[in-house]
Amino acid sequence: MKTKFVSALALLASGAVTLLAQLDPGNPLNGLEKLKDYETRRASSSDPDWKNGNADARPIAPGGTLTLAELEGPGMIVHFWCTIAHDAPFYSRLLTLRMYWDGEENPSVECPIGDFFGIGHGVDKAFVSLPVKVSSDGRGRNCYWPMPFKKSARITVTNESDQRCHAFYYYLDWQKHPSLADDTAYFHAMYRQEYPCVMGRNYLLADIVGRGHYVGTVQSVYLVSPGWYGEGDDFFFIDGATEPQLRGTGTEDYFCDGWGFRVQDGPFYGTPLWEGYDTGDRGTAYRWHIPDPVTFTKSLRVEIEHKGSQTFPDDKGDGFIERDDLMSSVAFWYQTEPHKPWPAPPAGKDRLPFREQTLVVGYKAVPAAKHSEAPLEVQGVGGATDGKQLWFRPADANAWVEVPFTVKDEITAELWVKLTHSWDYGTYRVKLDGKDAGTFDLLNANATPTPHKLGFHTLAAGAHTLRFECVGKAEKSKGYFFGFDALQARIPVYSRPASKDLRDLQVKPQ
Repeated sequence: MKTKFVSALALLASGAVTLLAQLDPGNPLNGLEKLKDYETRRASSSDPDWKNGNADARPIAPGGTLTLAELEGPGMIVHFWCTIAHDAPFYSRLLTLRMYWDGEENPSVECPIGDFFGIGHGVDKAFVSLPVKVSSDGRGRNCYWPMPFKKSARITVTNESDQRCHAFYYYLDWQKHPSLADDTAYFHAMYRQEYPCVMGRNYLLADIVGRGHYVGTVQSVYLVSPGWYGEGDDFFFIDGATEPQLRGTGTEDYFCDGWGFRVQDGPFYGTPLWEGYDTGDRGTAYRWHIPDPVTFTKSLRVEIEHKGSQTFPDDKGDGFIERDDLMSSVAFWYQTEPHKPWPAPPAGKDRLPFREQTLVVGYKAVPAAKHSEAPLEVQGVGGATDGKQLWFRPADANAWVEVPFTVKDEITAELWVKLTHSWDYGTYRVKLDGKDAGTFDLLNANATPTPHKLGFHTLAAGAHTLRFECVGKAEKSKGYFFGFDALQARIPVYSRPASKDLRDLQVKPQ
């Protein structure tokens, strides 16, 4: 049996087989030869004129809600796939997924659609796990959580951005059953966030009343200051216990990793998004309790500490101090009774850890830009702002472009410059007000506007200069060309006052 189970996991890790919860874990193909007593059904975005049409998606207006399905039970959803065309940055944090079972007033699933599929922050990123797989560079989302309902199911998506969702494609594959067992439990997924984490108390992952079992956690973090956020332990308080029956040894330990995080994925745990240990870096980790669900008969409270390391301006360090990072999460569980209502999640824009502000649009800056002797013009390119970019075509490495811009009010923000990569582009150094901000090799097989981090900067109100200097080219590049789309500022929604450090914010135990 052990050998079969290991072989099955090997198949899962390769993506060859998806294991549904109702199948024998000894072999994911067991049971397929047996006749089924349910009807196979699907709700999808297929064109109603399926014989002649190809309008196989649904738009969602800003603030609008799309009903994906209204199903009559008894039944069980066994596969949910979607892919989305949306112009809003971080759109998957701005689309809210809700699922209602058996006519309930409060949804049993309520969270941003990206977080539901395992990636926070509105980021598109591919990864593979057992119940969730995301492909197409993060745009093809699949989940295989069994989601039963006895009377009815209603699934909706709300567009909480200020831009139109052009196309929402989806499949909801489900089974119409004659009946469901009396002990069938309902699937739940609830989002919450703390921006920032509240000093003096642990971060709350779940607060559940009823009988059921806990099956997963997705946790996302945005670092407010440099350092390691993950020394915090996880605690599970089962059935009203005053002391946690399950106690952890560190955040990366709970997520089944060790000695920090790095990008990786697998059937039951992973960190599909991990940018590092600097201010503004983001991470998302998942942990599926599929071999080890946490059972409860009356209640379950799940907490995790938000503690880690910090080095202070006086060169003193602390490896286990409470941190005020921005944290968000989704808890996944099954329970039999109607769930305890949770507060509604924050509005879409309030789920983002920063506000984006465009400081310069490349093609609009062409008339005011200064440059070395070479053609400078506006060029159309897919993926750039308004489909256009500043295009510079020098013949050698002695090339530069200067773009002036003005900031109305002083800002402290993480700056990103969006530069085009292509087969005949050079390597360019970026300078902000005369100071080096990064050097980027722009070689790529296709013309692709790509964002690059310049770090955190304080820009005073007034005039500034963004300069691009050619420093050569990659060996395989056919030229020294350059394309500039935009300079953007990500202004954190929370920043610690300059007069404070973490030591000032610590809350002493009572």
